[in-house]
Amino acid sequence: MISKELIYLDTIIKTIIAAGGAVISFLLGGWTQLMTVLVIFIAIDFLLGVTLAAKEGKAASRELWLGVTRKIGTLSIVAVAHMLDTIIGDAHLIRDAAIFFYLAGELLSLIENAGQLGVPIPPIISKAVEVLRGKGVEKE
Repeated sequence: MISKELIYLDTIIKTIIAAGGAVISFLLGGWTQLMTVLVIFIAIDFLLGVTLAAKEGKAASRELWLGVTRKIGTLSIVAVAHMLDTIIGDAHLIRDAAIFFYLAGELLSLIENAGQLGVPIPPIISKAVEVLRGKGVEKE
């Protein structure tokens, strides 16, 4: 038999998760595949950055908090972009543009971090990174 305390705790946890989901949905305009990709890129980049910092002996709480703050800042700007979308009445034009902007930056960062950790980068991805950096423009 399940105790009343466990049922109460289960209800509290479910309530917190539901409230968190509602707040995220309100601030970010719902959850789309783009949001999933952005959050995954952010998480991978953060983990690679922490690993690289530890490898180089530069891991410190100040740098960790700075990294976390930057990631929160990214999501905050996406929330602001969504709020602008609600003002102009467009579905998700500004929010999605902001997400694509941050996706490009996160991709560059995580590829650089992975490369510095010795992870082999496929040539097609390296070329895409060069294009994102603006180095892939053909010279005439």
